[in-house]
Amino acid sequence: MIYALDMADLDTPTVLFVCVHNAGRSQMAAGYLRALAGDAVEVLSAGSAPKDEINPVAILAMAEEGIDIAGNIPNVLTVEAVKESDVVITMGCGDACPIFPGKRYEDWDLDDPAGQGIDAVRPIRDEIRRRIEVLITELLPERAA
Repeated sequence: MIYALDMADLDTPTVLFVCVHNAGRSQMAAGYLRALAGDAVEVLSAGSAPKDEINPVAILAMAEEGIDIAGNIPNVLTVEAVKESDVVITMGCGDACPIFPGKRYEDWDLDDPAGQGIDAVRPIRDEIRRRIEVLITELLPERAA
């Protein structure tokens, strides 16, 4: 039996964003990467202790950028999600993320938007966008040209 492979799938990197509650930082990062990279990157997000809903201030902050994350649902971090990812970016989740050889790991030291007002969340959002823009140039160098 012959199986057809979609070569586009082989070239599409998968990025997993992980924070404790998967309700703020990781959701904003996933929202930016989806919006800015489109289908060129597969985007996942999860939390070591996910909340029941997305932080409403994070939703508002992203809406100001024209990105809707209101329908997102926090996900629990699984070993499978880490295994299928090429890049794992943690945001204050400590040692909860399993480590596998051959993966790229980054820890982004960002303030937690939980319990913060919009004026405190905007700079966190803006720093996430800056880092996502750098990540895109690293993952998709053809777009940086």
